[in-house]
Amino acid sequence: MKDYLDAELRATLAATDGVPDDFEPMLEKPNDPSHGDLATNAALQLARHLRKAPRQIAEELVEALDLDPARIAEVSVAGPGFINFRFAEEFLADALAELLEASRSFGRTADAQGRALVEYVSANPTGPLTVGHGRNAVLGDTIANLLDWAGYDVTREYYFNDAGRQMRVLAESVKARCEALLNPDGPTKTLTVGEGETVEVPASFPEDGYQGQYIVDIARALVDEHGEAAAELSLDACQQAAQETIFAMIERTLERLDVEMDAFFNERSLYDEGKIEATLSKLRDEGTVYDADGATWFKTTAFGKEADTVLVKSTGEPTYRLPDIAYHVDKFERGFDVMIDVFGADHIATYPDILSALDVLGFEKDRVDVVIYQFVTLVRGGEPVKMSTRMANYVTLDELIDEVTADVARFFFLMRSANTHLEFDLDLAKEASDKNPVFYLQYAHARICSVLRKAEEVGFTADAAPDLGLLTHDAEVALIKTLRRFPAEIRKAAQARAPHYVPQYLREVAVAFTTFYDQCRIIGQDEALASARLALARATRIVLANGLTVLGISAPDRM
Repeated sequence: MKDYLDAELRATLAATDGVPDDFEPMLEKPNDPSHGDLATNAALQLARHLRKAPRQIAEELVEALDLDPARIAEVSVAGPGFINFRFAEEFLADALAELLEASRSFGRTADAQGRALVEYVSANPTGPLTVGHGRNAVLGDTIANLLDWAGYDVTREYYFNDAGRQMRVLAESVKARCEALLNPDGPTKTLTVGEGETVEVPASFPEDGYQGQYIVDIARALVDEHGEAAAELSLDACQQAAQETIFAMIERTLERLDVEMDAFFNERSLYDEGKIEATLSKLRDEGTVYDADGATWFKTTAFGKEADTVLVKSTGEPTYRLPDIAYHVDKFERGFDVMIDVFGADHIATYPDILSALDVLGFEKDRVDVVIYQFVTLVRGGEPVKMSTRMANYVTLDELIDEVTADVARFFFLMRSANTHLEFDLDLAKEASDKNPVFYLQYAHARICSVLRKAEEVGFTADAAPDLGLLTHDAEVALIKTLRRFPAEIRKAAQARAPHYVPQYLREVAVAFTTFYDQCRIIGQDEALASARLALARATRIVLANGLTVLGISAPDRM
């Protein structure tokens, strides 16, 4: 309906003298339902162009609009010049029939065309996934789902950081633990690992080495396999063993969250295939790279930054920016139309450099969309908490899933905008009541399934083609209108890369259904009306199930 009205409004404005060619009318759902189903403030926006009172412009536009009465029952002018539109009951009945026919595909569109690459998680294979990684994983996975539902051919990709200093430190950490297992009485040293926290480690352990039982477990496996020779293993061998073990842990955790990648991109390949050097050479050819103080610099001051940025350290080792630039060049070369990166807030100062470099290299940087998410604090009883620290000095994603389940973890990661700090309330997450937002939605779905089963149990057979025009009660009409918004809500969330719109909308659906269920008895009514109301219940179940599917959350039949 919004598309229909937008087209009609634009056609009318195009035929109106004085309206700028680039004028963009807006159609929004009024906050007050009594004002109609959609409204536009176009008349107020055009007042300075047409040199008329907004209300007069609105009245003239209403007079000029030629709208299908089967779709629009009423058009009115309100206040200083708002134009309000109210849908026809016939349209609502037809719309509900279309929803029921589409069933599990309702909400899918072919609006978007092309190939989309969503890069997310991309955690270094140096330790288990943390709660922060969990928000990244769920955001990226749901954005990918939204793009898929919007019509894109989507590839989900994990950038595997298997090169650089952090991997050497990982190898050194494992090797030191191997030596300690083989020589338990060997020399040790004390390291500070947190505020007032210290730990005894082997003397050969790197100062910024990776802590946690998982490093000891990897070392023990190497000792079991190689015996005394484990102490003589090369750093490359220790690194290989560690990253294979850790990445297997990461994959198992992602599987628990129902996150499955389509592709894995190895950072090492950028070095092996010469893409790092090629990218640096091209930037140098463009005059944006220079050498000074033994390092190689990117002229980021040319793009508004206060200082230039190091691309290659004096040690000859690239900083993160250079392989990241080369990786994004590779994305363009693979022919993706849209590239989305899901990054933590610690990347907020670095990703603009990547975009600047892509611009210098002649790529359309606007095809890269960066979603920055804020960090997560776990809260219990109103206070920040730590769960177990068995793996290291942080909370693992597995521990969170163990405590609240994967469905709840996914929902809580998604119910706030990515750019807001998330306080993950463990008490609320574990509550099996309507106070828990994911329980509320799942219970609404389960309740509808129960209603449909009850109808079968009492022998009620719904009409195969119910008369949906009988659904004229205010609660029925409100529910139909809410359900019909689902495709638009999916499209809006996909375009904005904003998954949190979906749980907010689904709550509106559940609330509207509860009102309908309380006010409109189903079984025991006239058979024709009961059939229509059962159809409305089925439609609600479809929307809830489809929405939860987009979020990667189960839609249980019973609770």
